[in-house]
Amino acid sequence: MSAARALRLVAAACALAIAAQGSGEPVAPKEHRRPPDQTFLTYPEWFLVHSPAEYAVYVRDHAPSGFPFWGHVRQFWQGYATVREAIRDYPFNFGYHVMIVVIGSSTTVEYLLRLAYETLVGRLTELTATHGMTEEDRYGARVAQDYVDFIRVLPWYEYDFAGKLAGLWRDTSLWGPDVLRKWERKYALTTEYAIKAAYGWLIKKATKASYDEPLPVTAVLVDRLPADGGAALPELKVLERRADGSVLVTVPRYEAFKVYAAALAKRGANFLEIAGNRSGILVTVLAPRGWRSARGDAKLLFTQPILTRPAEERVALVVPVASLAALLLELDRPGIQLEHVYDY
Repeated sequence: MSAARALRLVAAACALAIAAQGSGEPVAPKEHRRPPDQTFLTYPEWFLVHSPAEYAVYVRDHAPSGFPFWGHVRQFWQGYATVREAIRDYPFNFGYHVMIVVIGSSTTVEYLLRLAYETLVGRLTELTATHGMTEEDRYGARVAQDYVDFIRVLPWYEYDFAGKLAGLWRDTSLWGPDVLRKWERKYALTTEYAIKAAYGWLIKKATKASYDEPLPVTAVLVDRLPADGGAALPELKVLERRADGSVLVTVPRYEAFKVYAAALAKRGANFLEIAGNRSGILVTVLAPRGWRSARGDAKLLFTQPILTRPAEERVALVVPVASLAALLLELDRPGIQLEHVYDY
C-alpha cells in the first residue's frame, strides 16, 4: 500500500470517528459554539507556534544557520494537507482556509529567505567567531524564547518587535570580540525585527477591521466539578449546574486550555462537551520515536519528527471528547509531553 493511500485511509477513519455528534442540542451558549472541524483547522496555526518554540530551544546553544527551516516549511504544508483530508466531509470553511494559506505562504517566504541568508552570510561570519556566541546571538535567543512565550497566549502581531529592535541597539555593544559576527548579527536582527514590526502593524490593522474579537474563554460541560469546586483553577467560572450533576463552566482558551483540561482530568472530571462539540478533538504529544497511545479510541492522525531532536516525534491523536480526560491521564508520565489540545 502506498504511503499516500495509507494516509488517506487513516484520515478517513478519523473523519468517520468524529462524524457522529452527540444527540440533542449542545448545552453551550450559542456564542461559545464552534464547528467541529475547527479542532483540525487550528493545527496549522499552532504549528506556527510549535516551530518558533523549536527554534527558540535550538538557538540557545546553536547558530541559527543549522536550523532546518526548509524542513519546517514542509511540515507545515504536510500537516495542513492531512487535516484537510480529515475534514473533507465537512462544509468547506473558505475564510479559514484562506487565512491558513496566507499565514503559511508568508511563513514559507520568511523561512526560505532566512535559510538563504543564514547559509550564504551567517555561516561565513560564524567562521570568523572564535569566542563562542556574541552578545547579539544571546540577545536573539532571548527574544526568540520571549516571542514564543508571548504567542502561546496572544496573536503574534501584538508582539513588541519595535521595542526589541530598540533593545538590540541599547543592550549590546558596538565593539567587542568577534566584531564581524557582532555587526552581521546586528544587521540580521535589525532587519528581522523591523520587517516584522511593520508587517505586524499592517496585519493587526487588517485583522481588527475584518474580524470580531474572539472570545478568550470556551464553554465546557463536565460531569462534575473537582472536590475543591475549582478553587485551584482561578479562571474557571460556573455558568450552570444541571439536574444530572453535570456542570457547564468556562475556562480559558488557547494555551491555557491545555493546562485547565489536564488539571480537570487529574481532579476526576470528565468532559462531556467542549465548545458545543461531543465528537473528536485533536491532541498533539511530544514523545520518543515510536511511542503510541495504548487507548483504542485514540486514533493516530499523523506523526512528524522533531527535526532538531531526532529521538523525538510529534504524535497527533484524535479522541472523542468523552475520552479526552482519560487520554490526558495516560499522557501524564515521564518522557511524554502534552504539546497542545486544539479546543476548536
